[in-house]
Amino acid sequence: MGSNLHYIRKNRFSPRLRKYAWIFILLVALGGLWHPRLGLLVIPVMLALGILGFLNGKYWCGNLCPHGSLFDYVIMPVSRNKKIPGFLRSKAMVFFAFFWFMFMLGQRLIRVSATFGAASFLDSLGFIFVMNYLVVTVSGSALAFYVRPRAWCSFCPMGTFQVLMYKLGKLLRLNRVTDKKVTVSATEACRKCGKCSLVCPMQLEPYRGFGDNNRFDNEMCIRCATCAVNCPAGILSFDNERRQSGTGALRAASKNSGGIY
Repeated sequence: MGSNLHYIRKNRFSPRLRKYAWIFILLVALGGLWHPRLGLLVIPVMLALGILGFLNGKYWCGNLCPHGSLFDYVIMPVSRNKKIPGFLRSKAMVFFAFFWFMFMLGQRLIRVSATFGAASFLDSLGFIFVMNYLVVTVSGSALAFYVRPRAWCSFCPMGTFQVLMYKLGKLLRLNRVTDKKVTVSATEACRKCGKCSLVCPMQLEPYRGFGDNNRFDNEMCIRCATCAVNCPAGILSFDNERRQSGTGALRAASKNSGGIY
């Protein structure tokens, strides 16, 4: 399969909020250069993505992230759309990016905390997040143009943070209702055409990864629903574990009784 065919631009699922969330970047990464306190807006954003990560994995990445919106709707039309290199998706790269980000952020926060109580404290604190946001914007945009729109998302530190929160939610079994994943109505109905993989922003392959419960359990899935919208057979949806378990039980009961589900 040629690299120019590895990513399909058409038929993206585009809710209004996802489409225009990139405007937030103009406010923080650019406006913050003149008004540093705008960077403080990133703090509730980090809290929100942490909570959403706990409840539903990388949902923020695929539906609310301003950078994801920038990559998908501003840069994608001019992106080279090449296959994401393996090293960018490797565990080593993911852990390096996360720990480097947390180390640098921690150092800066400790340095700024020494000015707590001073008139310049909020400006200094906000500027930390302004610069972090600007670095992500520049780096992520370069990768989006030269490689693929969501190349940065393969190792984004905030994406990793969401995955860690998601693991915690699964460990505590507190996200069974909220954790909606790509679900195939019946594995035997899948044509193995690979369309879901062709349109996946994260270069995942749902049609090869459905488990016994008919769900795609890859933690890198950003829950954007693009695969479901583009499935030629119309057999993909988003369901939580309890609903899917109930559906499976109903299907099995119907089969045993000779009925059709």
